[in-house]
Amino acid sequence: MLAGIEAYHAHPYRRSLRDPPVVWRAGTTRLLDFGARRRAREDMTPVLFVPSLINRSYILDLSRRRSLLRHLASRGLRPFLVDWGAPGEDERRFTLDDYILRRLAPALDTVIATAGRPPVLVGYCMGGLLALALALGRARDLRGLALLATPWDFHADDATVPRLLATMGPWLDALAAEGALFPVDLLQAMFTWAEPALVADKFRAFARLDPESRAAEDFVALEDWLNDGVPLAGAVARACIVGWYGENTPANGAWRVAGEPVRPEALALPALVVVPGRDRIVPPASAAALAEAIPGALRHDPRAGHVGMIVGGAARRALWGPLGDWLAARG
Repeated sequence: MLAGIEAYHAHPYRRSLRDPPVVWRAGTTRLLDFGARRRAREDMTPVLFVPSLINRSYILDLSRRRSLLRHLASRGLRPFLVDWGAPGEDERRFTLDDYILRRLAPALDTVIATAGRPPVLVGYCMGGLLALALALGRARDLRGLALLATPWDFHADDATVPRLLATMGPWLDALAAEGALFPVDLLQAMFTWAEPALVADKFRAFARLDPESRAAEDFVALEDWLNDGVPLAGAVARACIVGWYGENTPANGAWRVAGEPVRPEALALPALVVVPGRDRIVPPASAAALAEAIPGALRHDPRAGHVGMIVGGAARRALWGPLGDWLAARG
């Protein structure tokens, strides 16, 4: 394991992809247009991607070989990506409502104005919950909603750990009151705590790779992304950890945005729900509950993990192709 860690630190790979044009920004949030350099046409279906607030958005554009967004652009779609960035002074006291109403809603308006037509909305992980809330209020401005590994019933698998996390409530209340941030190191520790043996296993496996191989480069690209997380605004951390995880507010109907309950059964849009069968971050049962709740939702179950379906060796077959086909059909 130690040999693998040393080899990782010594590896020369550094991500060098240039970002596509920024078409809108507010605070630390940017909107990137992945179709702008492909001579955007009016018949290109725009797609607005909403990633998690916890990890950097470039997991969807990890490297030249592992970029879901560049792949979709090569198919004639026009992907736009919400890049949250780390919370700045404007976002330190943000709530989930603020991110949805003051960031996502204007980003959607910009996509419509730039592309000249309503987009399909795609949310990944935590971003799927934000996308769902936006879609329920803006269905007329969208052509569909795809939710990738999006949790819904946080107690569907085992409620023990979620309820344990909820005991952090008093500390999180203090963070929110002070406008402080939930530290990224603690977020990383929480994910590691879920399955600590995975860290040792992956570095032992990396130690056996040829450092000049593509597999080694892909490992370093992904590991760099994993170590490049961002903190959360205190109020957002409390809503996610105590509300979503501890109290299971989405599944029990208690999660509200702008005073309105977020009810997937009220969604009036074509919907695709992707439930990766090997997901260790979002248990399949949690994401499957969302597929069952949305009327007429198409469900896709790739044999892949939470991140593997996005950037893994089988990602083209597991997700890129099926998602691209579904998005193209919305045009």
